[in-house]
Amino acid sequence: MKKSSVGTALVVLVVLAAIIGGAVYHTQKNNRFVHSTTATLFFHGGGSSYRAETGMVNAVKRAGVTNTIIRADVTNNGKVTLHGNMHRGAINPIVEVNYENNRQLDFNKHGEYATNVVKMLKERYGINKINMVGHSLGNISIIYYMLRNGQNKDMPKLEKQVDIAGHFGGLTFDGIPEDIAQPAGMKLNFAGKPNHMNATYKQMTAARKDYPKGQVAVLNIYGDIGNHTDGRVTNASSRSLQYLVASRAKSYTELKVTGKNAQHSKLHDNKQVDQALIKFLWQRKSK
Repeated sequence: MKKSSVGTALVVLVVLAAIIGGAVYHTQKNNRFVHSTTATLFFHGGGSSYRAETGMVNAVKRAGVTNTIIRADVTNNGKVTLHGNMHRGAINPIVEVNYENNRQLDFNKHGEYATNVVKMLKERYGINKINMVGHSLGNISIIYYMLRNGQNKDMPKLEKQVDIAGHFGGLTFDGIPEDIAQPAGMKLNFAGKPNHMNATYKQMTAARKDYPKGQVAVLNIYGDIGNHTDGRVTNASSRSLQYLVASRAKSYTELKVTGKNAQHSKLHDNKQVDQALIKFLWQRKSK
């Protein structure tokens, strides 16, 4: 065989090996994750927008979980408008929820907004199962959605929720209304129950019966930059979620994140948080 023919054959073999190797890698990468039509909704914090969750969403996309990402804008009166391309049967679709009133302190309104988004996803795309991810005030949308719909068989079924930097037990900074302020001297017992509860937390305790038994897996992520706080929310306030949902949950897990990127507003751009939520929501369990 001529040298030129040998060279050409080697080039062809190298190219084929690269193509096959790439295909195998792509298949293995995709097989790490579940392939489901369950939609995952991301809820941003107070004074923020869907852009605050872009870091987490992009990390999910880079990992190979999904290519379907749409946005749901919600007006102050609860009207929902969807933006982006999605088809029925999309794999692991993500919905970035964006509230026009991003400082809404009527927590019942958050439940209304979230309900309207989920209803539209069901009507337009046939979604019947969902996951929810919240950061800071965004966590209120999750729990108030469940206060409204936890026992409603006609609404899509919540399978997993990830709570990040939640202020369930209240907030401690100045100017916060009394009904959502963290009570002075609040401490938790072994079950996460606060010794003092504000009016909003008392309302949220209805979750102890409104969550369907054994249905929702919960991951509660909180930051500690020192002194048991993420700089905005105390760990006690975040961890008081346990008392609200753990007795009804399919599973309840807490993850404490430390270091400079454990600060409240940095948690949604924290690689450890990205990895934790990807593993929890989508990674296949090894046999």
